[in-house]
Amino acid sequence: MTLTPAVKVCRRIAEIGREAWDACAQNPAYAGYPFLHYDFLHALEAAGCAVERTGWGPQHLAVEDETGQVAAVMPLYLKSHSQGEYVFDHAWADAYERAGGQYYPKLLSAAPFTPATGPRLLVRPGVDAREGWRLLTGGALTLCERHGASSFHVNFPPEDEWRWLGEQGFGLREGQQYHWQNAGYASFEDFLGALSSGRRKTIRRERRDAVAEVEVVSLTGAEIGEEHWDAFFRFYVDTGSRKWGRPYLTRAFFSRLGETMAERVLLILARRDGRWIAGALNLIGDDCLYGRHWGCIEEVPFLHFELCYYQAIDWAIAQRLPRVEAGAQGQHKIARGYLPTPVYSAHYIADPALRAPVEAFLARERLGVESEIEWLTEEYSPFRKGG
Repeated sequence: MTLTPAVKVCRRIAEIGREAWDACAQNPAYAGYPFLHYDFLHALEAAGCAVERTGWGPQHLAVEDETGQVAAVMPLYLKSHSQGEYVFDHAWADAYERAGGQYYPKLLSAAPFTPATGPRLLVRPGVDAREGWRLLTGGALTLCERHGASSFHVNFPPEDEWRWLGEQGFGLREGQQYHWQNAGYASFEDFLGALSSGRRKTIRRERRDAVAEVEVVSLTGAEIGEEHWDAFFRFYVDTGSRKWGRPYLTRAFFSRLGETMAERVLLILARRDGRWIAGALNLIGDDCLYGRHWGCIEEVPFLHFELCYYQAIDWAIAQRLPRVEAGAQGQHKIARGYLPTPVYSAHYIADPALRAPVEAFLARERLGVESEIEWLTEEYSPFRKGG
């Protein structure tokens, strides 16, 4: 199958359309990664989250084959800041601008506001993947030059895409998150049996204390109604306001998510005396449960751990999912069975005067991250030695 060399730039995902986009984004090779489904990205745009006004100007790319069908797509945004990315390049921007350069705008391929590893170069089944990757990447670099952007970044790609981008001259960055791996556990108690005795006791106590005065409810699909989204949005806004000042997602986004992707949503809520007080939002992939947002309006000891970590493990075991990704940061997750795991990003810097120091920094940083992952796992893993 021949791909046309022309790459189309679309200012809204609706210009590509659900059928054409999802023919690429829902390639079975991607194991049901939910954050680049058409409905997820469209909800972000339609609800005013990932749009020009918020500094996320869509510039999605589409490549067609000789019949005019869309054969490959890339989620792409023209950014006027570095917020909501979870791969931090603020120091690069500051250094470049102190030297007289202009770091923004920049181009970014990512799932907005989502630090979850998944494909960024999306190719329809039956299409030569590397050819699709080449045309998408070439199109993005051309667009970078056209906009006078300082750089083009690909955040949280899978390792194969990351290494391929390195072969194309991109600077390679490595970070870490904390993921739980399902070793074929039959139950939560089975999982606890793999831990040291001290950790088993601590987790049992935390779970007991967390639910002593609250009821925990797990909802998915048609079970989720607007009352649940109203409650969760209150939690989300409270947490977002305390952490970064202005929450990224609007109330309308959650309704759209419920309308179009409810079967991919797991909402875990807690209530006390009939009143919702806390919640955790997860999205469901074919091989992973992705923890995304948490919030509360009443403080309950250990409830955060229960809703975000232990309930997620419980649900993943019941559904036989291989892993749980609990989002960015948080060494406290190690003690709950979530071990350090590498995550990746790739960076093209247009100006050689900035590119050289950034690449030197990345080389040193990768060594540090790899050493830290090894050390944290060896020193702090809660699992029984030799178990």
